[in-house]
Amino acid sequence: MSGKTPNSNVQEIGNVLSDPSRPLKERFRALFTLKNIGGKQAIDCISNNFSDSSALLKHELAYCLGQMVNPYAVPKLVEVLENTEQEPMVRHEAGEALGAIGCVDAVPILEKYKDDSVIEVAETCQLALERIEWLQSEDKEREKLSENPYFSTDPAPPSTNMDINNLKTQLLDEKSTLFHRYRAMFSLRNIGTTEAVQALAQGLKCSSALFRHEIAYVLGQMQHEACVQELKENLCDEKENPMVRHECAEALGAIATEECTKILEQYLQDKERVVKESCVVALDMSEYEQSKEFQYADSLTKLNS
Repeated sequence: MSGKTPNSNVQEIGNVLSDPSRPLKERFRALFTLKNIGGKQAIDCISNNFSDSSALLKHELAYCLGQMVNPYAVPKLVEVLENTEQEPMVRHEAGEALGAIGCVDAVPILEKYKDDSVIEVAETCQLALERIEWLQSEDKEREKLSENPYFSTDPAPPSTNMDINNLKTQLLDEKSTLFHRYRAMFSLRNIGTTEAVQALAQGLKCSSALFRHEIAYVLGQMQHEACVQELKENLCDEKENPMVRHECAEALGAIATEECTKILEQYLQDKERVVKESCVVALDMSEYEQSKEFQYADSLTKLNS
């Protein structure tokens, strides 16, 4: 896709992303436009913004680099993971992005940080290592996996099991490895029924903040009203990890009911910057979901109009 987009247009969109005077929602739309364009120039435009003051924006930069699945982004992601002055949620997302790209070259750096003092970073690196190991295994070719209707690159493949009760047990088993539980998570997401949503929502009460954050992300992908109450509870809990609250806010924005909008509006002035900013972005996403706009990542369209 990058070959169809003039370099000057890519740079203009990159300039929007890099401009701190722009509303955050505009910068987010520019970011996701660059993700969709792809290519080295788009990666460079994204990578140039890891010195921004917004942890939320930097988290999403790393997420988008991972979803682009281009090894060209690996050196920047390694740099971010190694930088202990970056916020934990940003380092975590850099580790997850390395797992998404799946290069074996990333294994040494992931090994280095799999026991990091920040538990969310450590758990993420462990997951990324298991994903890369799975990608290199015969299981990848042998297993018959459910289809991912969201086209995302996930931290773990879905489980081969498709029984909701079994998957729920696997999901909530805190003695099991995160990778095993994540596999159940993504199977339940792919099943997509109300029962599957309700099973996933129970994961918002598990002990790992990383796990709760991923549950919220998956519920946002599914955009199902059956989990609004559980997402609201975690967002409203000021003792909850801000990384989890942020993901709950964005999930509510994706579900985009009137109730979700009212919940998000209550937290636009939250004392945690990442939560406050997530509500701003989530309300923009909610507005998009309720509109007739063709696409959320619309910076290129606006540039050409």
